[in-house]
Amino acid sequence: MGFWTRIIVNTLLFIAIAGFFSQSGGFYVASIWMAFAASVVLAILNALVKPILFLFSLPITVLTLGLFSIVLNAIMLQLTSYFVGSENFHFASFGMSMLVAVIVSACNAIISSHFVSRR
Repeated sequence: MGFWTRIIVNTLLFIAIAGFFSQSGGFYVASIWMAFAASVVLAILNALVKPILFLFSLPITVLTLGLFSIVLNAIMLQLTSYFVGSENFHFASFGMSMLVAVIVSACNAIISSHFVSRR
């Protein structure tokens, strides 16, 4: 999947997940433009910060058989919330950001496999 395709997919996922959790207030996105901005910020953070965090957390990632990567993805989402602005894009708790990280990762894996199988 290309860069802009992944940005659009993440934007749509953020809007859909925020709509799903709108009653509980666990995850909030102010508008589609804030979801787009969060997708761009997340892509930049994943390119620049995540490799460094992954390197530092490699021992615990190996010990947990890769499950610690969910925590790293949640940290990336929390950083995204910080940079976009918590009034526009925020999570009620770290557990909610972990749940959103799992949902986004699973959806991206399914969509990416669909794009690969179509080539």
